[in-house]
Amino acid sequence: MKKLERVYFLYFCSMSKLPNITTSIFSVMSQLANEHGAINLSQGFPNFPEDERLLQISERIIRENIHQYTPMAGLPSLLEKIANQTLKQYGRKVNITTEMLITAGATQGVFTAINTFVNQDDEVLILDPSYDSYEPSVLVAGGKPVRVSLNDDYTPNFNRIENAISAKTKMIVINNPHNPTGRIWTEQDFEALETILEKHPQILILGDEVYEYITFSQPHISFNTRLKLIDRTIIASSFGKSLHVTGWKVGYLIAPENLMFEMKKVHQFLVFSVNSFSQHAISEYLDVVDFSEVSKMYQRKRDLFQNLIKDSRFELMPCDGTYFQVVNYNQISNKNDVDFAKELIVNHGVASIPISVFYNDATDRHMLRFCFAKTDETLMVAAEKLNKI
Repeated sequence: MKKLERVYFLYFCSMSKLPNITTSIFSVMSQLANEHGAINLSQGFPNFPEDERLLQISERIIRENIHQYTPMAGLPSLLEKIANQTLKQYGRKVNITTEMLITAGATQGVFTAINTFVNQDDEVLILDPSYDSYEPSVLVAGGKPVRVSLNDDYTPNFNRIENAISAKTKMIVINNPHNPTGRIWTEQDFEALETILEKHPQILILGDEVYEYITFSQPHISFNTRLKLIDRTIIASSFGKSLHVTGWKVGYLIAPENLMFEMKKVHQFLVFSVNSFSQHAISEYLDVVDFSEVSKMYQRKRDLFQNLIKDSRFELMPCDGTYFQVVNYNQISNKNDVDFAKELIVNHGVASIPISVFYNDATDRHMLRFCFAKTDETLMVAAEKLNKI
């Protein structure tokens, strides 16, 4: 690099709000999988067909007059149906005019919530391992991410959470059901959080519940049901995971009126109007979809994948929800998880995600995450390869 070019390079790097962010591990692993023809169980998206009813709705309405802007807050019929589902599922009555917002996926909802309320030097608690969009959103807002490790079994450690709270703490982000580990919070967990936050009324909660309809042995407990916390909680969810349309990027926020009023100010200059076709299609599809069947379908896939590799040298970790299975490979290799994940692709033809990348300090306990939102055939072929290791 020439001297002048290097000067410009360093100058623009110094302007970056995200100087340490590089290509995501998801892109790295997917590209490596493509290069080696590996089965991709790394990224969290299904490879099976969408519901035929949704496809039929889509084919019919594509020719209708639905292709212009929807209202900034979202398509009224979609808002109403989400509100009805929230009332049915959680017993919470939501005002669609003042307490709801359609977003371009939950990630945009998370970004909007954080950048609405987090100011320079505000601290935001993030529980590690954590989804990779939280910290960058905090940094762009000028805030300080405070990473708090979960227990070794990926349950919340409330002593660490309480000790991490300071006078500068503005928000805590809680992902439940949890990506990447598949764990879900219990009643006792929520009660412990309520006890802590009762002492800190200034702290907002951002509840990421995108996997709310994918739980197994125990039901999902939503922040929608927590009366002691609901007045300070922003709930982010989406349809991509539960309806198998991750590329449509339609999500939503639910929050008290005073918080939603502020978030709409930011949202209108980020997105203004979420994809109209997707909103119309999902709105109509919500009349026929049964979310309990979605959960049963994924439980069957989880059970299939677990049974297929139960005799392998991988140790299965608990999976209470989401469509991710975490495994330990201590019996196979001493390599760090990033190197082992790459080896798994190159030498054995299966792609995964190393769990260390979800930690701020790259904690490596020899864990990998597999996505089982795949056809049975895909899971069987992948398991055959894993069983040979």
